[in-house]
Amino acid sequence: MTRYNALLLVMGLLIGANGAFAQEKSQLVGTWTFVSSTSKNPDGSPAWGTNPKGIVIFTENGRYSSHVMRSDRPKFAANSRVQGTPDENKAAVHGGVASFGTYTVNQANQTFTIRYEGSSYPNLEGTEQTRSFTISGDELRVTNPAPSVGGPPSNIVYRRAK
Repeated sequence: MTRYNALLLVMGLLIGANGAFAQEKSQLVGTWTFVSSTSKNPDGSPAWGTNPKGIVIFTENGRYSSHVMRSDRPKFAANSRVQGTPDENKAAVHGGVASFGTYTVNQANQTFTIRYEGSSYPNLEGTEQTRSFTISGDELRVTNPAPSVGGPPSNIVYRRAK
């Protein structure tokens, strides 16, 4: 094998392992815990209650997973996710959202675009959304232009997980 062919082989392996020359590593990469959001329910109450829980993970290879929920969701009396009462099911749906898919970063514009592959809110699946962000130390601030509860854009704060 010539040096040229060996170089092509190595380049091919690198491209295959990392995608078509993976995007420049972003400061977004890592695990972030949910701190707060300005999202409001239609009645004006905070969408995620007073003590929300959540996490968003951005991987180096362009995948993301996000989960946000209210901490005051009631447990199901039947102890089965598929046997909830109408009120328990409503509280569960209104009290959490999860999604996963891919993302790309535009460092120059300080935005990232997520492509929803799956979501607990099915209307998001197959769509994409661009969000602006800033990072200062261990704090990530994101603007969600279209919160799933409706209403105006919301500001979300995350803290880098330790």
